[in-house]
Amino acid sequence: MADVEVASSSGEHPEVVEKTDEFPEPDKKRRKLGKSSDGKSVKLEQRLGGILCCAVCLDLPRSAVYQCTNGHLMCAGCFTHLLADARLRDEVATCPNCRIEISKGVASRNLAVEKAVSELPAECQFCNKEFSRNSLDRHEELLCEERLTSCRYSRIGCPWRGPFHESKEHESVCTHPHKSGAEVMETLLVMDNKLEQEKRLYDHIFDMLNYEKVIFNDLQMKPYRTDEFMHKLFYETSRFSAFNHQWVVKARINNSQRDPSLSSEREMTYQLILKTKTTCPLSMSFLVIRGPFGDMKVTPKVDKFDFTDQDNESPYVRLALQDSSECNRLLSCKAINFRLIMFLVSK
Repeated sequence: MADVEVASSSGEHPEVVEKTDEFPEPDKKRRKLGKSSDGKSVKLEQRLGGILCCAVCLDLPRSAVYQCTNGHLMCAGCFTHLLADARLRDEVATCPNCRIEISKGVASRNLAVEKAVSELPAECQFCNKEFSRNSLDRHEELLCEERLTSCRYSRIGCPWRGPFHESKEHESVCTHPHKSGAEVMETLLVMDNKLEQEKRLYDHIFDMLNYEKVIFNDLQMKPYRTDEFMHKLFYETSRFSAFNHQWVVKARINNSQRDPSLSSEREMTYQLILKTKTTCPLSMSFLVIRGPFGDMKVTPKVDKFDFTDQDNESPYVRLALQDSSECNRLLSCKAINFRLIMFLVSK
């Protein structure tokens, strides 16, 4: 089809008439040609970003990239979240694009995409300049002159926080270095209290290691479901021996929430259960750590309970995981490995 028409008449010069675009290019073709809907060209980096983005959050992955057997991409966070949701709902996890089954055994890492994404440009959140993604973190943390920083005297109470290039000017006029000891004492007391709490925890653990009866077990929790109308997800270990008794560790998600899959914030709580009869109360202190066979990111926390024949289950206590994403990562695993240390207090 010709782009122009020539209209002629007697005694007149030919007139060039532009044809309207009656059949615009389809979106798919326009994207391949690097054009936007308004006809402007789109940068190659932007087109690659649209192709290599996660199929769930539609953002470019910052770390590992997984793909289903049909090649659809998912960032590590969304991938583990899909597996965690499926575990909570007692369903098979599927790819959000093609609905094919995904799991840690079926899905695979896509190293080529990870390397390609790391070379794509991204804007610094402080100075808005573009850097490759593999160097952006270092720039934002160490090199950017606009990055937020605190006054060097923040430890004695200075609240100033601003761009790095203004920090020297502020510190030259900051009044906190010239304050008396009595004036900065309140700030130092807050810091001391925080450090004292941490020190008290570790002193308590070291003190318990001096007990006569100390034992640890490397355990593995596996998921199971109840037979109630609303199937609830629990985790439980096999029976293990400690202090001539049989024990079990049981865990659940979001405590008593009816459907944890509806919540984006998740936590895990656990309890210690005595499975055999005892003739005398057992005053037990216990804590969970990562152990040699696990990779759980957990902060040590000591809990205590007196076990008797009538009261053989400790209350559920919070497992001090790093954050909600760590809970999702554990849910995506087939089993959870950890070490349980138990201290029996002699009376």
